[in-house]
Amino acid sequence: MTERAYHHGNLREALLTRAWATIDDDGLDALSMRQLARDVGVSHGASARHFADRTALLDAIAVTGFERMNATLAEAVTSEPTFDARLRAAGLAYVRFAVEHPAILDLMYKAKHHPDASPELLELSRASMAAVVALVAESQAKGEIREGDVERQALVVFAAVHGVAALATDDLLDGVAWQDAAESTIAVVLGAFAAD
Repeated sequence: MTERAYHHGNLREALLTRAWATIDDDGLDALSMRQLARDVGVSHGASARHFADRTALLDAIAVTGFERMNATLAEAVTSEPTFDARLRAAGLAYVRFAVEHPAILDLMYKAKHHPDASPELLELSRASMAAVVALVAESQAKGEIREGDVERQALVVFAAVHGVAALATDDLLDGVAWQDAAESTIAVVLGAFAAD
């Protein structure tokens, strides 16, 4: 990346792309602001024009992470016609994202709890749970699942799927493929939600 490219407005994206790759490949501890600037071919001062400090950069990476994850989940849900199929598709998409980007997912959840988390990050971090609440409410209204406290049922869905993701990324599934663990967990949740 050249200084000329920076003046054309590409530096922020280049920094985000390189930072994402560094964290994704080597973990958060591998990220250095000075090395990041060197990697994209600019001075540390040039990169600081876009990200005042590491916290600002991490916030922006977390925003990107939630944007990508939310888009993946939305695509999974809209591609299926029934509650069972939609929940399964979304659950598998969530666990797949976690398995493919464990360090990024960890950063996303840590960054949203940082005192300086941006309003954009906070809003995006709530979107996936809001989508689960909407899915449960819609499915109850259609009679696809049993009636109950919508937010509590959505919380059960999130806890179950996130639990599989955490076990998979921490290598605690004792040789069980994450896909099999996710499928089994989702099947249990679907059984508990089945309409009478």
